[in-house]
Amino acid sequence: MEIGRLVRKQTQPGWAPTTRGGGRRRPLALALGRLSSRRPVRCRCLAAMQTSPPPPSVRTVSIPFSDLKERDRDLSGKIEEGLGPNGLGIISIADVPGFPVLRKTLLRLAPKVANLPEDVKKELEDPDSRFNFGWSHGKEKLESGKLDTFKGSFYANPILDAPTTDDVLVRRYPSYCRTNIWPASHLPELEIAFKALGKLMLEVGLMLAHHCDRYVMQQGVGPYDGESLEQTIASSRCHKGRLLYYYPRQFSKQEEGGSVSSWCGWHTDHGSLTGLTCALFTKNSMEIPCPDSAAGLYIRTRDDKVVKVTFEENELAYQVGETTEILSRGRLCATPHCVKAPSSENASNVDRSTFAMFMQPDWDEKLKFPSEIPYHQELIPPNGTLTFGEYSERLVNKYYQGKT
Repeated sequence: MEIGRLVRKQTQPGWAPTTRGGGRRRPLALALGRLSSRRPVRCRCLAAMQTSPPPPSVRTVSIPFSDLKERDRDLSGKIEEGLGPNGLGIISIADVPGFPVLRKTLLRLAPKVANLPEDVKKELEDPDSRFNFGWSHGKEKLESGKLDTFKGSFYANPILDAPTTDDVLVRRYPSYCRTNIWPASHLPELEIAFKALGKLMLEVGLMLAHHCDRYVMQQGVGPYDGESLEQTIASSRCHKGRLLYYYPRQFSKQEEGGSVSSWCGWHTDHGSLTGLTCALFTKNSMEIPCPDSAAGLYIRTRDDKVVKVTFEENELAYQVGETTEILSRGRLCATPHCVKAPSSENASNVDRSTFAMFMQPDWDEKLKFPSEIPYHQELIPPNGTLTFGEYSERLVNKYYQGKT
């Protein structure tokens, strides 16, 4: 299914000003100075993480799907509360039709992928994509600089099996442009389940993006000529799904010391929106509730507090990425987050499966980074302009083994 078909043919002023005339794109006008007299909103927290007392638990702001699908409904209050400058950078959607079944169908396959024979998993690896297609384990670097053996991942584009046939683009942007690799002979049901959940999460994400556009323009950003967040996501060919399997703690070769980032280190997503499922825990192949109330997703807030974030099992959650924060001039804010492993005495032999859907601009979308946004300044050239493909490839080089 072509991604463009997911968007209604309604026009709306955009706050991400870019044009597609004659096959060429203008740089996105991202400078904060274009907010006229408004002061730029600064969202990044720079101080050290607090470690005591134990972080409190906070519920996500939730929007019913029945409200989300109404394009004219005013959800600006919810959007601001969850994703705005004082929010957690995450929001959840309740009662999405079909989601509970699709979630469990895919997440139950994560242990099966991780436990495929080693020679089969080797065939599913794609080093030329920097392990951004197919199977990946022990390739990503943790915040400590060590290789991450805590979790294994299976990556694929759930919308397009072959995003492009242009060999030049495939060589230039292998992380996005190479073809999917499926274990058709050993686990054929994976492709069906992966694509079904990924497409649903994209469709719901586009609905959320529409309401984000309305909120941002209410804040004085836009309207401009060009594309909205919704249109930017809908026209992209490089969305990526990631099925994650977190190994039981005693199976890891590394010591993690019980920190809040023991299962996944602190990071901020660099795309537009990231869709998340609630995790599925199993012990000795039996599904169980999370054995440790302190385990799960943690977020660092605007005022540098660390909180545990929860949402219901059958809710879809969405986090803002850095690119959206930049495009919205700080009206929508991305937050650093991590995952803590269970550490109670009941956590032995417990694993965790989850799925993330990364929605992001097309690889040739030009981004102009304002100096006021202090993200990865060492990666940005003096003119402050990179395509999204160039920007993301430079980030990949920081966290994965491979080309430099």
